[in-house]
Amino acid sequence: MKMPNRTLPFLVGLLAVVSVPAFATVTVASLDPSQASPEPIGKTITFTATATDTGSGPVAFQFLVTPPKGTAMMVKDYLPGTLSGGTWTSPSYVWVPTGSDGVYTIQVVAKDFGAKQSATKKISYTVKAVVTGTAPVVEKTANPLVALFSAPSCAKGSTIRAVYAVQTPSAKPIQGGNTNWVACQPPSTMTFEVAGMYASTAYYMYAETNTGGTIKPSSKVSFTTSALPKAVPFPKFTASTAAPADDPNPVLLHNFITFAAGGSSTIYPDVATDLSNNVIWYYFANDATHTDVLTRPLPGGGNITLQDDLAWDPTVTQEQYLRQMDLAGNVVRETNMGAIQQELVALGSVDGGSCTGITNPTVGTACVGSFHHDAIQTLPNGYMAALLDMERIYPAGTQNNAGSLPVDIIGDMIIVMNANWQVVWYWDSFDPSGGGQGYPQLPIGQTAPLGETCGTSTSGCPPMFLLKSGISPLAHDWLHPNTLYYWPAPQNGNTTGGDLIMSVRHQDRIYRIDYKDGAGDGSVVWQMGPPDDGLLQPSNFTLPNTWNDPWPWFSHQHDVGIQNGGAGAMTVMDNGNTRTSPSLGLANCKPDDCDSRGMAFTIDQTTMTLGPLVSYDLGGYSSAMGSADLLSNGNYFFENAIVFVSLSVGTQGFSLEISPTGALASPPAPEVGPMVPTTNISGPQQYRAWQMQSLYNPPTT
Repeated sequence: MKMPNRTLPFLVGLLAVVSVPAFATVTVASLDPSQASPEPIGKTITFTATATDTGSGPVAFQFLVTPPKGTAMMVKDYLPGTLSGGTWTSPSYVWVPTGSDGVYTIQVVAKDFGAKQSATKKISYTVKAVVTGTAPVVEKTANPLVALFSAPSCAKGSTIRAVYAVQTPSAKPIQGGNTNWVACQPPSTMTFEVAGMYASTAYYMYAETNTGGTIKPSSKVSFTTSALPKAVPFPKFTASTAAPADDPNPVLLHNFITFAAGGSSTIYPDVATDLSNNVIWYYFANDATHTDVLTRPLPGGGNITLQDDLAWDPTVTQEQYLRQMDLAGNVVRETNMGAIQQELVALGSVDGGSCTGITNPTVGTACVGSFHHDAIQTLPNGYMAALLDMERIYPAGTQNNAGSLPVDIIGDMIIVMNANWQVVWYWDSFDPSGGGQGYPQLPIGQTAPLGETCGTSTSGCPPMFLLKSGISPLAHDWLHPNTLYYWPAPQNGNTTGGDLIMSVRHQDRIYRIDYKDGAGDGSVVWQMGPPDDGLLQPSNFTLPNTWNDPWPWFSHQHDVGIQNGGAGAMTVMDNGNTRTSPSLGLANCKPDDCDSRGMAFTIDQTTMTLGPLVSYDLGGYSSAMGSADLLSNGNYFFENAIVFVSLSVGTQGFSLEISPTGALASPPAPEVGPMVPTTNISGPQQYRAWQMQSLYNPPTT
């Protein structure tokens, strides 16, 4: 939450060695495009700025773009420039305009954070329409499976979309599709990224305009997709159960992460396929410096991703960027950990500063280091929420740590950013008042039931900054959240404003955080999970054991969401680590039936009771990752993400669509008998997956 300013125990990042003059002045000297204006829609244009500073810097640069008839949007957040001959040069901003034609404003802000001085410069840039007559125009993009389709201007008050269809029907299940409807913006032409097509396939494309309920098609244009690039390592899938031909959710979107023993070392692209495993889209971020974690597909197309890349700290790349990507693979906008740390410090966060330059951490030292696991764009007014990992040093013996050295505890921060991706609210797991002892329902002494730890290079852990000499060599991975969900009000007894739901893997808990659409104090409203086992605070909810299950609760869960816009049931991917832990003697499951489960519950906040709906045995044990969702046809989708198959195969992920009726349902014996999915597709292990109507219509959880 937002807190009053306090004296920081250390300076921030690159500013730690800066001596600030009393009257430093920053001046932007230039802002230049790689090609002179005008250029057509879809052209790649690179902007570079220079600045001078009478202070010692460093100078960081931020870029904003204002579209025709629009408002300024931050597109590239502050990054330090390079200094040569007294001039600071910005990192390049790469812009691929795919929206309206017209006059745009490009703005750069140069800022010396140490001196608290900044300057700005704006230029106009004209983007030309590619349509010159009455017929649409279609062009290639950098992605061989994505087309850039432009239609002539349409009347104010009408809506328009792009439609595509294969020219020669085949046995492949997806014969065509369409983008979402958008409002016409005369006199501008209308441009769409068309995605969801097979490689090396000829298509017709045309626009449909809806005016007062009357839909009128444009003339058709032809477009042929290119072959899949041989340099990209596309994954192989196997379907053990054929998908229904009329499935209303015919698209699977996969995000692959490989870290477990027995898994492939190959870095795969994000891939969308039909239910027969044919590739219809991909995004490949891999190069020498970065890969991506896809956190959410966006309505209308595109994705929110966490990406590895160099930002402010030259020694770390892991998950330093939050980026919105379009379907062609262009960066729509981005922020980075250095910029976020500056914003947190400005809000008064005592734990939110940079980890860079901390060489001798002592008890009380704390910092934030990277994005991790989740970022969502479902809050009102276009606001976003994201998870950041934190480290804080505690006295020896904290959380029963052995030895006489202080111990590094990994905590977490939730940040909420406005529509321009600037932090306006935050939640600090360690303490809202700076004392570091945690919330009453989340005290720092509450150890993780399975006692997970992180070393300096432990797989599955964030980058570690405070494991220095004089600190216990293993940090306690105390919480390990993996999902955020925005719960609007009023829904399901939620009457006090929109709150945040956080799934916390290492505590076997789901927490409701008091956000109240920005007016909340960050307190833990309730926690949900297994009964107190002597380690955890008591759960506020009870769960009737309808099925006489030895362990009816989830544990080490992933992808918690409340369906139907917050009014429906809660879906959970129950990995089951605590339930199946050898330290418990496998007492809570049969030795041959310790699989992960797909679960769903009703939530009653009046009686604080959960109602069990389904508890599916997913046919294998996934120690981490995974997905859970309710589909539009009433079926459930679960991703059993990292299942050991055999010594020869290693681990695989299983994408499962399951009917909740008849022989496919778990009750009355959720762990007895085989799980029979309507769709069962296996492939490489993966972080998350989504089954959806199209790349423009992801699940609405």
